[in-house]
Amino acid sequence: MARKSILVVDDEKNQREILETILSGEGYDVTTASSGEAAMKFVETRRFDLVLTDLQMTGMSGLDLLRELTNFDKSIIVILLTAHGTVDSAVDALRLGAFEYLQKPYDSEKLLETVSRALKKLSTLDAEIVSVSPEMDKVKKLILKIAKSNSTVLIRGESGTGKELIARSIHKNSHRSNEVFQAVNCAAINENLLESELFGHEKGSFTGAVAEKKGLFEIAHSGTLFLDEIGELDIALQAKILRALQEKQIRRVGGVRDIDVDVRVVAATNRDLLHMVEEKRFREDLYYRLNVLSIELPALRERRTDIPVLIEYFLKKHTRGTQRKVTFAPEAKRVLDNYSYPGNVRQLESAIERAILLCENDTITNDDLPPEMFSARGGHVSAASSGAGSEQFILPPQGVNWEDVERSLIMQAMERTDNNITKSAKLLGLTFRTLQYRLEKFGVKKDEDTGTGEDENS
Repeated sequence: MARKSILVVDDEKNQREILETILSGEGYDVTTASSGEAAMKFVETRRFDLVLTDLQMTGMSGLDLLRELTNFDKSIIVILLTAHGTVDSAVDALRLGAFEYLQKPYDSEKLLETVSRALKKLSTLDAEIVSVSPEMDKVKKLILKIAKSNSTVLIRGESGTGKELIARSIHKNSHRSNEVFQAVNCAAINENLLESELFGHEKGSFTGAVAEKKGLFEIAHSGTLFLDEIGELDIALQAKILRALQEKQIRRVGGVRDIDVDVRVVAATNRDLLHMVEEKRFREDLYYRLNVLSIELPALRERRTDIPVLIEYFLKKHTRGTQRKVTFAPEAKRVLDNYSYPGNVRQLESAIERAILLCENDTITNDDLPPEMFSARGGHVSAASSGAGSEQFILPPQGVNWEDVERSLIMQAMERTDNNITKSAKLLGLTFRTLQYRLEKFGVKKDEDTGTGEDENS
């Protein structure tokens, strides 16, 4: 397992050396910077699991560095140290998203405990969220920062990306973790019944209301309420949710009294809510009330390094408790590795579960995979939207050398974009790094400064 990396920032050399000695002694990979400006240069070129910075420094202060780090990457975990601690600076640091605030002279055990606690939470998320990609690493770090707050959270992402998993992780890592987590899909319940589901109703308030009923806002008191597909809410119901968030009070259907509720709301959507606001289909005031903190979930095709890991995870999950030892035929594994997954993680899991049920002799072949994996919709290396239109590259299901086809598609994309790696990656639905890896794999020389490529065999 790779060592956790920590960036230490202090303008006093002896303090940097002391911190480096303490942290290195615990097995951490430590880099030091003598100023906030130097720290930002490090952060811009490599990833760190945690930044430990002094508050009072010449030039950029620790708070200024915290602001810069947050603007650059909201997921970065920061711990501040200071010999000049005040209540105001501590509050500012925590408000800006610092994980913790420690005063000098610090106790080395307390320091290590705080660092360990921050990284342990990140490791816990590693187990909850199956991923090895840098894109999801940012999401996991952001969860740790967001979890401490009581503010509402808006999770945005395509269907099937795992928005409820993220909401549950936020709850589990918050101070409300011992309280109830309630989830409701706003698109799955008839709008006439959804108000009662959320706010409850009094006996006799409508036909069929034969008894008093508590709504989810009451049931989730002191805990977390997850409102999935929030973009499907009726305008009238949006107003009532806005009032619940602002006033921390709800009123049951048919009720005459207000009920106090202490609920942390996490909402999710696959819709463009700002566009809906412009079209007057979603309340602007509710949008900004929900979007105090936000998480953008990348599509699976944008974090392709996670696909092999998820395949193995779902294979083990759906054969657990059985005596079966299911494996993949090489061609089936290549299809799964290269497919673009318009339905994201949910589609991948469904495909694995289906294949396990259908396969003979415990070997998954192409015949066991869903037909859509060989159709025009989201072919194996799928193109994303590029400019005014979009294109798709489709691999034939059988009788081909897959590596030759993949190389051909990549070279087609490079040709169409005048050898621009960034545009080619977007066209193919790959990340920049993934395409770089593929170009190296297929022996294509590239100019790092211009993003152009030249086939060494041409």
